Amino acid sequence: MRRYVLTLAAATGLVGLAAATDAWGRDERPVPEAIPAGKAQSCISLSRINETRVRSDRVIDFVTNDRRVFRNTLPNACPSLGFEQRFAYATTLGQLCSIDTITVLQGPGFGRGATCGLGMFQPVMLTPRPKR
Repeated sequence: MRRYVLTLAAATGLVGLAAATDAWGRDERPVPEAIPAGKAQSCISLSRINETRVRSDRVIDFVTNDRRVFRNTLPNACPSLGFEQRFAYATTLGQLCSIDTITVLQGPGFGRGATCGLGMFQPVMLTPRPKR
């Protein structure tokens, strides 16, 4: 069984995380809008995943080696995922699927938080942010 840990490990990012939460610790950053760019799929090959971007307690964008984005909208909110911005998963098949679960990693010691199910992997095109 292979175990994978995906983390946001920039010290400067920790300041941004604190600023992006409300008084109750909930994630308040807006999720970038996305336009579907193909048919949703149930699995994505681990060898294709270049990075992940946790957008909220329910949304994770998986970016592949060829820069395609697959948005996974979890069926239910996963407590603290948007705040912690990191999770782990275990799989034996070399791919991550909608039947798999992720576990939120909490605090400096990477304690285990909530375990949550994944949704389908929807290829998307992210819409550009409006300039201010």
